[in-house]
Amino acid sequence: MSPKSLNQLIDASAGLPECGAWQVLSRQAGEADAMRLGDLLDAPGRFAAVSRRCAGLTLDFSRQRMTGETLAALVELAAERHLDDWIGHLFAGAPVNNTEQRPALHMALRRQSDEPLMVDGQDLMPAVRAELSRVLAFAEAVRGGDHRGHGGQRITDVVNIGIGGSDLGLVMVDAALARFRGDGPCTHYVSNIDGSRLSDLLERLDPETTLFIICSKSFSTLETQLNADAARRWFVERCSSAAIGRHFAAVSVNAEAMDRFGIDPQLRFRIWDWVGGRYSLWSAVGLAVAIAIGREQFTALLAGAATMDEHFRSAPCADNLPALLGLLGVWNQNFLGCTSHAVLPYDERLHRLPGFLQQLEMESNGKSVTRDGTSVGYPTGTVIWGEPGSNAQHSFFQLLHQGTARVSMDFVAPISASGPACDQHLAGLANMLAQAEAFARGYSIEQARAALSSAGHSPAEVERLAAHKTHPGNRPSSILLLEGLTPDSLGALIALYEHKVFVQSVIWGINPFDQWGVELGKTMAGVMHAGLTTSDDNPALPPIAGAIRRASAGRA
Repeated sequence: MSPKSLNQLIDASAGLPECGAWQVLSRQAGEADAMRLGDLLDAPGRFAAVSRRCAGLTLDFSRQRMTGETLAALVELAAERHLDDWIGHLFAGAPVNNTEQRPALHMALRRQSDEPLMVDGQDLMPAVRAELSRVLAFAEAVRGGDHRGHGGQRITDVVNIGIGGSDLGLVMVDAALARFRGDGPCTHYVSNIDGSRLSDLLERLDPETTLFIICSKSFSTLETQLNADAARRWFVERCSSAAIGRHFAAVSVNAEAMDRFGIDPQLRFRIWDWVGGRYSLWSAVGLAVAIAIGREQFTALLAGAATMDEHFRSAPCADNLPALLGLLGVWNQNFLGCTSHAVLPYDERLHRLPGFLQQLEMESNGKSVTRDGTSVGYPTGTVIWGEPGSNAQHSFFQLLHQGTARVSMDFVAPISASGPACDQHLAGLANMLAQAEAFARGYSIEQARAALSSAGHSPAEVERLAAHKTHPGNRPSSILLLEGLTPDSLGALIALYEHKVFVQSVIWGINPFDQWGVELGKTMAGVMHAGLTTSDDNPALPPIAGAIRRASAGRA
């Protein structure tokens, strides 16, 4: 069968419930409640049948409530939704972001191949490689002391000012790869509109040795603009406007705004409109990370992601890690009724991974219409949340074990310790494995009674407490193991989740690359701000705004 055109795929985006595999899965879901994960785990060859490896990652989905027949039906669903054709169009640079008529080519930013990437008759790769070379050269100049402040001092601190995709991924990667810093400057990240983070930072920074990076494609994102203006005022008050050119860099396409701000043309870095914010850490937006870990490690981060890209593009669906991860999410949400998905990293350096994935998944797939504008009749987009283990065990695991909410889970951990405390890391991995087993197998009332009796409790006490000790089990989870928390394995992990999101968007028939939902609140915020900063009556303000205005007037 010849590949379908992009327009044909978009026209077919609304037909999900009519798919034969969807109906097969619906029938299988009706039988899933009788399926016990403990029995599935004890079946010979279970792990070998439902685990896969690629790019230094191992995916173990043996604790998912599914049989081989379920997996086959999910793979068939991907075929009926033309996943292979969608992947082909994605990598070929077709405008898969159909509402904005743009390609989504973040993969080009980490591409290792020397082959041209032609889009609208133009090879994108020379410009991509040239900009990456500029980013890495500047990062090394800052790290090595070749780029200095206006007074000749080395840069000791770098402050990235951005929000959303210009912050979350950077913060996550910076924390995860902290042991690869070497002698690089300290890096800091400012995002929130209220200014408290920036104020706290500026109290202890030296303007003579601080470099600010303003990450905003438009150079007009409100949160970034307010923080950048505040940083500029602070700097000019202590140095001079003439010195801005040595202490401020920018990632933007708004030359006029950068001119007004005083950004040196040599410290302006480019980002393309085919790079979505939540996919942008691979671009010049990643400059702060490149400064933190250096050229070699940043290049390895890109290479790890590129390895996962190639796997996603070429591996058959039944062996394709991103495809499997996405299909498992569809199975849990649309058929087993899981209302949210917890990401549980068992390494403190990955503590920002859940926050990063919140934006990646929820901003991408939080949609209620298909690509052709038809309202969906099934859940789309997944509520993502989580915290590192074992902190999470002492926080919300009670709900996961014995609560009534249906939640699916990903456990994520490196096999090798990312720090010197190897024995403690093994203790963490032991906790992860124990929790995964406990969620799957549960703890029956018979087991609870037997344990209480062995502990010497009276028959009355046994009956009083047994129900409270019971764990239902049957909680679905996957384990993702990295060989180590290194730049290449982290790059592969991030790309894995990026492509997982795309797979789910294909199944659901939605566009994962626009984010119109963030615009309404931003527009209304401008009206609210204008109303709060004047004394005029403003019918657009809700009644509660009066309390804010009165309190603000009292402080004036």
